[in-house]
Amino acid sequence: MQTVLFHNTIFGPIHSRRLGISLGVNLMPNDGKVCSFDCLYCEAGFNAQGHGKDGIPSRESVKRQLKKKLETMKAAGDGLDVITFSGNGEPTLHPHFAEVVHDVIMLRDRYYPEAKVSVLSNSTMAGKKSVADALKLVDNNILKLDSAIATTLTALNRPTSPNVIPQGIIADLKQFTGQCIVQTMMLRGDYDGHHIDNTTDAEVEALIQAYREIAPREVMLYSIDRKTPAENLVKIEHDELQAIGDRIAKATGIPIQVN
Repeated sequence: MQTVLFHNTIFGPIHSRRLGISLGVNLMPNDGKVCSFDCLYCEAGFNAQGHGKDGIPSRESVKRQLKKKLETMKAAGDGLDVITFSGNGEPTLHPHFAEVVHDVIMLRDRYYPEAKVSVLSNSTMAGKKSVADALKLVDNNILKLDSAIATTLTALNRPTSPNVIPQGIIADLKQFTGQCIVQTMMLRGDYDGHHIDNTTDAEVEALIQAYREIAPREVMLYSIDRKTPAENLVKIEHDELQAIGDRIAKATGIPIQVN
């Protein structure tokens, strides 16, 4: 079974194809996965691997470890483009997510004021006020919407709650008008007897309407880049992805980043 990618609370820096030199902050267990989605393509594996034994790191531990890492990097003269909340699950599920965001911004300002703070979120907690308020403070508030059609979102993202539907996510993301970045994974393939494809005309038109409603600062389109827990998924090649991006940009006027 494919298992978690990150075995530390602070990891990297790594080179992100979308964000540059990135230092990661993993607010989930180092030996397990906690997420409100169970995406077929998740690089950290399926939720079935369990929560592990280490537990979610405390706010104090995150702050202490990040401070130590930034001090070490600064002393070595290392560059840093971004501090990114990512890791083994959904960062906004951390019970003190908002407080941790404040700590990270404070440490960023002290050691690398030119660096950005980014959050990669699946959007499921964006309707919670404390989470939304914290997301409004970061430089890159990157929120997932892989499909605006309920059956596709359910099959592809496999939310752990039946109450998660595209219409609810879209409504929550509208509060970030002009400030959020919407990230959409494009792929096709087969899983558990079902064919999944969010690149069809109907899917793209539904996404176009959703993007118009959300009015994000930017849309990031990307496809599979690493091994996925579901094996029969197909990467969308750059030319096709670019064509979809061009279609969305023409229809919405929103800047589209294709990776």
